[in-house]
Amino acid sequence: MAIERNDVRVLVVEDNEDTAESVRRLLSQCGYHVMVAHTGQEGVTTARKLQPHVVLCDIGLPDSDGYAVASVLRQSDSGKARIIAVTGHGDTMDRRRALAAGFDEHLVKPVEPRVLLDAIHMFG
Repeated sequence: MAIERNDVRVLVVEDNEDTAESVRRLLSQCGYHVMVAHTGQEGVTTARKLQPHVVLCDIGLPDSDGYAVASVLRQSDSGKARIIAVTGHGDTMDRRRALAAGFDEHLVKPVEPRVLLDAIHMFG
């Protein structure tokens, strides 16, 4: 049974406040319940507390990297979430490393809104 969009919780882990706000605004307008974290630790804490369905995570974070965040989430109760890297790191090795860390998908910034929404729609 598919979950309705307004019941889908999306966590955005992004240190750039303008980027995080733009993504939050886009997803909120599309009916998603959106939470934002600006550091890796804040992202892990928020994910553990709120159990998002989808996590959009930058790789370059100020206190850790997105690879570590994905790895920690995969080993926790939050590991059931669809975890998507949204990053400027886009070469072949970056993609491989993201998948090995537990990301389900690897999107390279700037990401077209339609591509981002399609990746989230794949949930459920």
